[in-house]
Amino acid sequence: MSGPHAGPALGETPGTAPPAPRGSGRFWSPRRVPAALAAVLLLAGTGLLLYDIVAVRAGHPAMHWRRVLARDLAERHLDDPWVLTGAGVAAALGLWLLVLAVTPGLRGLLPMLRPHPDVRAALRRDAAALLLRDRAMDVSGVRAARVRMRRGKADVRAVAHFRELDEVRADLDASLTDAIHGLGLTRPPALSVRVARPRRKG
Repeated sequence: MSGPHAGPALGETPGTAPPAPRGSGRFWSPRRVPAALAAVLLLAGTGLLLYDIVAVRAGHPAMHWRRVLARDLAERHLDDPWVLTGAGVAAALGLWLLVLAVTPGLRGLLPMLRPHPDVRAALRRDAAALLLRDRAMDVSGVRAARVRMRRGKADVRAVAHFRELDEVRADLDASLTDAIHGLGLTRPPALSVRVARPRRKG
C-alpha cells in the first residue's frame, strides 16, 4: 500500500543512500582482423614446416626454400643488412601485436556511468561533440562553433558576431560545463573554450 506514510522499499535499509554509480570502464576491441591474420600466418608457416620435416623423415629431400634458408643463415653474419632487416621487421610485428594485446582500442567510445551493475553504456565521441556544439550554438552571440572531442578534453572554438567576447566565453563555459556533466561520462573531459570574431572578407 502506497501513501505518505509508506515504509522503505523491500531490500532497502532506512536512512541509507543508494550506492553511487560506477564507471563502465574502457570497451575492448575484439581485434578480429589482426588476430585472424596472425593465426593464418602462424598456421600456414607451421604446417609447411611440419610437412617438410615429415617428408625429410620419410626419405625425401628437403624443400628448396628450406635448404636456401639454412645455407643463408649459416653463411650470413649477424651484421648482414638482410639479417638486420628481417630482425627489425619481426621485432616491429611483435611489438605491434603486443600493443594490440595490452590496449583496449575503441577510442571513439566514451564510457558512461553505470546506474546498475549489469548495465554498461558508452557514448560515441562524435555524438558528444555534436551535442556540445548544439549547446554552444544556443548561447547568445555565437555565430558558429566547432567542437573537437578527445578522451580527456573537449576543445570548443566559437565565433561571436556581437556581444563582448568575455561575456560569450563565460556563458559558453557555464553552458558547456553543465552539458558535459549531463552526459553522464565516467571521466568528464576538461573543457577548453576559445572565442574569436569572424574574419573580415577582402
